[in-house]
Amino acid sequence: MAKVIIDIPEVELALYNQLISENTQIERKGKTMPYTAINGHMFSFLDKTGTMALRLSEKDRTLFIDTFNTQLMTQHGRVMKDFVEIPNTLLKEGKKLAIYLQKSADYTASLKPKPSKK
Repeated sequence: MAKVIIDIPEVELALYNQLISENTQIERKGKTMPYTAINGHMFSFLDKTGTMALRLSEKDRTLFIDTFNTQLMTQHGRVMKDFVEIPNTLLKEGKKLAIYLQKSADYTASLKPKPSKK
């Protein structure tokens, strides 16, 4: 079996893994692109550049963007309307970011589950 190669910067990957591991209700998924999901909806991920994104409610999203002077996440030239880009400085502040990770998980859990493809 071929070894899976992860091209994400090591520091950001370690910070993301640490953040996720500190919440026992959340499981990290993805071999090459780490992410978390509930009921078939992704709510956090780390892209190949080491930028983290979180899915937030409209109210939390607006407040987060204003508070941390950030923006909606863009992937492959497309704006992800429910996801905010996490500033790298905040990724390094695990305790502060953990609050938003939980808000993200709670919001995502409130969404209608996606039908299983299996």
